Amino acid sequence: MVSFGYFLSCEEFGPHDLVRQARAAERAGFERLWISDHFHPWNREQGQSPFVWSVLGALSEATRLPVTTAVTCPTTRIHPAVVAQAAATTAVQFEGRFTLGVGSGEALNEHVLGDRWPPADVRLAMLEEAVELIRALHRGDEVTYHGNHFTVENARIYTRPDAPVPIYVSGFGPKAARLAGRVGDGFACTKPDSGLVRAFREAGGGDRPAQGGLKFCHAATTAEGVRTAHRLWANSALPGELAQVLPTPRHFEQASELVTPDMVARSVPCGPDPEPYATAIRGYVDAGYDEVYVQQIGPDQDAFFEFWRRELGQMAEQVVREAPLSV
Repeated sequence: MVSFGYFLSCEEFGPHDLVRQARAAERAGFERLWISDHFHPWNREQGQSPFVWSVLGALSEATRLPVTTAVTCPTTRIHPAVVAQAAATTAVQFEGRFTLGVGSGEALNEHVLGDRWPPADVRLAMLEEAVELIRALHRGDEVTYHGNHFTVENARIYTRPDAPVPIYVSGFGPKAARLAGRVGDGFACTKPDSGLVRAFREAGGGDRPAQGGLKFCHAATTAEGVRTAHRLWANSALPGELAQVLPTPRHFEQASELVTPDMVARSVPCGPDPEPYATAIRGYVDAGYDEVYVQQIGPDQDAFFEFWRRELGQMAEQVVREAPLSV
């Protein structure tokens, strides 16, 4: 059965707002949470980027919902041994309701210490090695590790949950989806692409969870929603690998000048009518995702949670009941 979660945007909101939204999401009937992990926002209009591990500590006291990072890059800006300790502590705080979502990252966040930003195949190899190292540390033994990309000597994590932290791997192309199938406890993606879900499952993912996320902009009118979505998230319509290689919010703003409001309107459901939102959700359910996370763009969060509670949540459940049994 597909479940629905709310996607907390660290790019748009500070820590107090994120905690408030998590509580509101739980009251509205959402069953779980995603939270992004960034050093920078995608553009300066979004305007925020709190340290996710501090926010997660607050969330562990504010909500009983399970939370997944969507996603943490454990390779460049933060060494995987440090990510392993952070994830273990967070899992203790959440009493087992925490999942570490990982990915190969973006230059936007990972180049800030002056490290070279490697090509995609190298980034995937680094991610695979990082997952191996994190799992070794989560077993609780003293670890000395000399890999192709990372070194750890005499490291041991003492504060750990009773069970290992689940690690879900994100992927936006076939190679990453197959890597998720080989090494992940689950899969995460923001595309309603049944081929990627299938690649994950056929590479070893089997019946492990697949998480999918998408953006909405509920507003009084469609035009108002499109304006808000274009102002804050025009970058989401950029093609190809630009999201992985552009280094600063300023560069994303420059590239986003090529993105028109009509382009955003075609990719982000906007306005007061619930039907486009239900149709977008149906795309993820039909693609085979087990968990679907939705994000409301812009400041009008309370109106969206009421919209979900009164109308859209029921439509989403109907979409699940009508869905095919397999991808």
